[in-house]
Amino acid sequence: MDFDFNLILVPLTIGLGIVWLLDKLTLKQRKTRGRGKESLLVRWAYDFFPVLAVVLIVRSFFIEPFNIPSSSMVPTLYTGDFIAVNKYAYGVRLPLTYNKVLDTGEPEHGDVAVFRYPENPSIYYIKRVIGLPGDTVSYNQGTLSINDVPVETSSVDFAAKDELTSQLYLPGQVAPGQVLTEAGAAAMGQEEEDAAEYFQEVQGENTHLVRYLSGMNSAQYAPFLQQQSPEVVSSEGTEWRLDVPEGQYFVMGDNRDRSADGRFWGFVPDANLAGKAVYIWMHKPPGLTLPTFERNGAID
Repeated sequence: MDFDFNLILVPLTIGLGIVWLLDKLTLKQRKTRGRGKESLLVRWAYDFFPVLAVVLIVRSFFIEPFNIPSSSMVPTLYTGDFIAVNKYAYGVRLPLTYNKVLDTGEPEHGDVAVFRYPENPSIYYIKRVIGLPGDTVSYNQGTLSINDVPVETSSVDFAAKDELTSQLYLPGQVAPGQVLTEAGAAAMGQEEEDAAEYFQEVQGENTHLVRYLSGMNSAQYAPFLQQQSPEVVSSEGTEWRLDVPEGQYFVMGDNRDRSADGRFWGFVPDANLAGKAVYIWMHKPPGLTLPTFERNGAID
C-alpha cells in the first residue's frame, strides 16, 4: 500500500478531459474528419477519458482496492490479501488534495481503517482504530483499556493455515549479504506461529481476533511510547497510558507484537483518513502463483 495510484490517474484524466473538451468546443476534429481520422491525442481522449473518469469517481468516492503487503494485521488480514475500502465511510474527500467536502461518518472503535501514514503521507497504512478523539487508551499487564474500561477479551483456539503461516516472512534479501530462501521464510513463519497466542476482542460492534507472541513485547521498543511522560509509561513497555487529542485517532495492528503502529509513531489526524476496509475479494500468494478466493468475505 505504498503508492497512490491517483497521482497518475488524476492528471491523466484531467489532461484527456481537457483535450476532449477542446475538440468538442473548438478543434472539432471528430466532427469534421470523422471517427478514427482525428489526431492520436484526440482519439485517445474520446476512447479513454470516459473510462478513466468513471474509474476516478468510483475509486475516489465509493470503493478503492488495496493490496496488503505485510503481516501487521494478522490474523484479520494476511500478506497478499486484496481488499475493498469504503471511501465514503469517513467523509467524501477530493483526490490529491484530500479536502473533505462532505461529512458522511466517523471511525468507530474496532474499525479497520486505511489512512495516509502521518510521517509519509504518500504511503497508505491499514490498522485497527483503538482510540477515538478524547479517549484515554491504556495498557497494563496484558489488559487493554479504553477510558479505564477493559476491552472485552477472551482467549481462543485458532489454527492458521500452513500456507498463510508460510507467508509471515517473505523470501528475499533481508540484510547485505543475507538472503532468506523460501524454505527459510516458511520455517521462520512456523516457528513464530508456534509461539503465537490468539484472543478475541470486542470493541463496540466489532468482534475480531488479535495475535500476541509469547515472551515478546515489541512495545518496549516503541519510540512514541518512550517519548511520553515516564509517570504513565514504563520503560519496558508493559504499562502505558495515552490521551488521544481532538481530531486524531490511535491505531494498532491486530498482530500486536509485529506491528509498527501508533505506539511507534503517534496518532492519525482526521485529515489522513482514506476509508474503512470492508471486504476481502481475493488472495494472491507471493511469486508466480494463481490468485485464490477462499479468503473472500467481510472484514471484522
